[in-house]
Amino acid sequence: MNDKPSADVAHFDSADVERIETRPLYQGFFRLERRELRHRLFDGGWSDVITREVHVRHDAVGVLLYDIERDAVVLVEQMRAGALEDPVSPWKLEPVAGLVEAGEVPADVARREAVEEAGCHIDELIELYRYYPSPGACDERVTLFCGLVDSTGLGGVHGLAEEGEDILVHVLPFARAWELLEAGRLDNAMCLIALLWLVRERASLRARR
Repeated sequence: MNDKPSADVAHFDSADVERIETRPLYQGFFRLERRELRHRLFDGGWSDVITREVHVRHDAVGVLLYDIERDAVVLVEQMRAGALEDPVSPWKLEPVAGLVEAGEVPADVARREAVEEAGCHIDELIELYRYYPSPGACDERVTLFCGLVDSTGLGGVHGLAEEGEDILVHVLPFARAWELLEAGRLDNAMCLIALLWLVRERASLRARR
């Protein structure tokens, strides 16, 4: 008899967590909270009260821009404060991305950010995945897309000056983007997940031509 739980069945839901106290520790561009809680245990009963610090932020959108005709991806490069200790560079190549404000739809954010960060209009938007990048410490949920585009004439520096953005646009042949990924230069979750999806779906996308 197989006693292993089915992978598609959740043991618990949010009703199985008792939130005892939430205390704000910092409020800036993001928010840091101290949360005291307890939760049901797999073997029955409840856990002791535990304390966790949680980084509270808006949900986010990422969109890998792909030109079927030219078999090219459009990535953006910018300095990332969280990567200041990176042994190569704190400037990272990433998909276009942005935060979802209250009342916004992720697909609309994807299209807006493509214009703001890459000067690019999306012809077709394909939703790939929704995921938590680091659920042990952050409540952010990412919606990831592939945007089909015409990359002709794209490039240069973009971004909103009032948001301190200084974003360089790169149009890379797919083969070159894959080389960078295998060399460890595309080392952020959005890029890895989206490019691995593209590897699987690239032939069927290009068959549309």
